[in-house]
Amino acid sequence: MAAKTESPPSSRGTNALRAAFVLLLVYGFLISIRLMGGAFKAMGSEAAQGLYEGISNPFAGLAVGILATVLVQSSSTSTSTIVSLVGQTGGTALPLKTAIPMIMGANIGTTITNTIVSMGHIRQGGAFRRAFAAATVHDFFNLILVAVMLPIEIATGFLEKTATTLSTSLAGDSSVKFANPVKDAVKAGSKPIITMLEGLGLEGGALSLVLIAVALGMMAVCLVQITKNMRALISGKLEQAMNRVLGRSGLLGILVGTILTISVQSSSITTSLLVPMCAAGILSLKNAFPIMLGANIGTTVTGLLASLATDKPGGLTIALVHTLFNLIGVLVIYPIPVLRNIPIRLARSLAIRAQRNPLWVGAYVLGVFVISPLIGYLLLRTTS
Repeated sequence: MAAKTESPPSSRGTNALRAAFVLLLVYGFLISIRLMGGAFKAMGSEAAQGLYEGISNPFAGLAVGILATVLVQSSSTSTSTIVSLVGQTGGTALPLKTAIPMIMGANIGTTITNTIVSMGHIRQGGAFRRAFAAATVHDFFNLILVAVMLPIEIATGFLEKTATTLSTSLAGDSSVKFANPVKDAVKAGSKPIITMLEGLGLEGGALSLVLIAVALGMMAVCLVQITKNMRALISGKLEQAMNRVLGRSGLLGILVGTILTISVQSSSITTSLLVPMCAAGILSLKNAFPIMLGANIGTTVTGLLASLATDKPGGLTIALVHTLFNLIGVLVIYPIPVLRNIPIRLARSLAIRAQRNPLWVGAYVLGVFVISPLIGYLLLRTTS
């Protein structure tokens, strides 16, 4: 009986310190994500904007959406650019029909962040397999969704017609401002690092390369320590309870992902935080998947609110297209077990191969996010 009362205060104190350390590591991890995004954005923002010009073929538009989002490491940046271009002079700068495949491409391009995050575990065997599966399940869902929805949209114009009808009803001025304390805190943490590097005389491409190196170093250290400490902190009954609750209702996971992404205004933050949890074995891939789908829905809310604050109906329409695209995808694919298991099986299969041979990682990333869209863009850009 006495054994049961031994050292709970010490244990609680250790857990409290470990939890505080994990929060500090998560903060460092988010700073590394911002630094990397800022570096890519500095290098790729002009190139990304130039990609949008002269596109008429829908498959070239899809390729542009992927490439532009990979370049700036932010679907919010690429989609907000698309929204503003569609909103200019009634859509003559970028027609709505052309912008829709670009939005779909942005959905695919943004998932490269997860894959980069998972590579922080590449020397950890089973942890890397779980992390890479968690990163790529989101990719496969978006790829399948585009493969289904893009041909339907080309044939019927369903998203364009539905979003146009809705925007006609909803258009109006709004002064909505969406507070984001997490983003502000991360920005405050990353600014001194950038200022210090600029003080060393770095600028332009050199600054971007050093920022990427610093970000990747910070990310690797934070991910290893997050995995180690969360494994110790969330274990046994608590871990089982979390998986049991999420496993009982996929809808709950979708709701959690949606709310969390709306709160931080970044699907990359939500999904990237899930990668180390899966790597540590704390969260199963099956239970992480609906949270990622919720992130797909939640990421559209920022653009939707931003478009409501303008008087440009074209901008609101394309923002609604993004929301409808992700919402319909979740409603159609997730409720059917056979369909929702396809991305999970594909991700697990690829992760096993990547664990055995890391060359699969490079082949996958380059093939999906760079080579295929680049070939599509170059070959189809000028075709009608």
